Amino acid sequence: MSTPAPAGDRHIGRPDVPTPPGGAPLRVDPSRVVAMPAATAHLPVVDETSAGGLVLRSNHGRASDPDGFDAAVLLRRNRSGRIEWCLPKGHLEGEETPEEAAIREIREETGISGSIQVDLGVIDYWFTGEDRRVHKVVHHFLLRADGGALTVENDPDGEAEDAVWVGMRDLPDKLSYPNEQRLAAVAAERLGSSPELLAALRSGMSHLETPDHP
Repeated sequence: MSTPAPAGDRHIGRPDVPTPPGGAPLRVDPSRVVAMPAATAHLPVVDETSAGGLVLRSNHGRASDPDGFDAAVLLRRNRSGRIEWCLPKGHLEGEETPEEAAIREIREETGISGSIQVDLGVIDYWFTGEDRRVHKVVHHFLLRADGGALTVENDPDGEAEDAVWVGMRDLPDKLSYPNEQRLAAVAAERLGSSPELLAALRSGMSHLETPDHP
């Protein structure tokens, strides 16, 4: 089972964490793409595609209540030393589809095996590195947790310090980035409007550890 986050870091949230470039809505909208500033226009442009999202387990709340679910969240330390609360995700490998990459990345980063239930949307933004401009596209899905134990020990990149279960009610306040906060709100809306989705999520939770979230 995952160890709790350091006590001094649990209160750390959005105000202390720099927001990522962009802040785009949860979809790719070509009309919103603007010309690069002259200072960076000479840099080569690279497209990067990642996938991940929310993998949910039941916390034994009411069957009809979206708050009866927890999401697996990673705790990462940024370059300034502050903890970021973020959703699991990573780059597509080889000929992977976004769906395949999301399942693999979530399993590697959190130890939880999941199955995709719905597509939550796409976040896209630009950022500038030392030698390139990157257009980042991230596909997000809502997954049902089917098995495993929460851990970051098997993450091949070793970027996360810990992983914790966070209740859906608390998720927007815990996540560090505005785009992911909006994504959590979209997921809550989908849960609240679909009894079928709630039932599907509850049908595969029997092989998970007992609830333990902050």
